[in-house]
Amino acid sequence: MRHGDKQNNLGRKSAHRDAMLANMACSLIMHKRINTTVAKAKALRTYIEPLITKAKEDTTHSRRVVFGYLSDKAAVTELFREVAQKIADRPGGYTRILKTGTRLGDSAEMCLIELVDFNENMLAAKAESKAAKTRRSRRSPKKKTETEAAPATPSVEAKPTESTVSEPVVNEAESKPAETTDSNTEEKA
Repeated sequence: MRHGDKQNNLGRKSAHRDAMLANMACSLIMHKRINTTVAKAKALRTYIEPLITKAKEDTTHSRRVVFGYLSDKAAVTELFREVAQKIADRPGGYTRILKTGTRLGDSAEMCLIELVDFNENMLAAKAESKAAKTRRSRRSPKKKTETEAAPATPSVEAKPTESTVSEPVVNEAESKPAETTDSNTEEKA
């Protein structure tokens, strides 16, 4: 029975699993994103997020604790210098898992696990969407007030101009398919 067993063993013994997660954590810190299976990514997320939280406090003790898990000086240095500075104001949720489909050989679900603050494409898109949202919110109250001020006069004038503009467009669209059908019938005959 597996009562209360929340950890995914990933088909490995304890020492092998710890070594694999430490290696994956070092790779994630150094490369900022890695491609792996969904099960390993979820296990890695629970392994690395407490270490990143520990890295926010740059003390000798916290460096030694993190080094005890990672056993890689370069990864610990990178974590405390670059990663910890970028995520200093984020209260958790330092990683993102993006599913990429299945692996060809065994149909395992694959994903991309990455550090959230290091994806420049998503950060740029988020900044653009925030700018676009603020522009829309500023303009929308002005449009409402202008239409409320004089709703009767512009609507009467706008209707005849719209109908005259739309009629020639409809006639042109109707005449073009008729020409193509005539040419098609001539080719068949």
